[in-house]
Amino acid sequence: MLDATQRILRKAEFWKLHEHTPVNERQRLILNKLFDGFEGKLKTSKWAKITKTSSDTALRDIKDLVEKGILRQTQEGGRSVNYELVE
Repeated sequence: MLDATQRILRKAEFWKLHEHTPVNERQRLILNKLFDGFEGKLKTSKWAKITKTSSDTALRDIKDLVEKGILRQTQEGGRSVNYELVE
């Protein structure tokens, strides 16, 4: 587990690296949550609930971040797809 200082530095490095990458407010909200100690796995349904949007909108947001190389699908099998930050 990273300590608070390491998490803050990683978050700052991430936003510096992606300062010219267009992200919407929902994406920014979730990305910041991922750096600030997100509980559990990131799924489309959880994204939709946190951002108060439809599952379709959540999936579009996620796919956009996958295409930009910010998120990736985890290797776990199963019925639901999980996503994580690309490090």
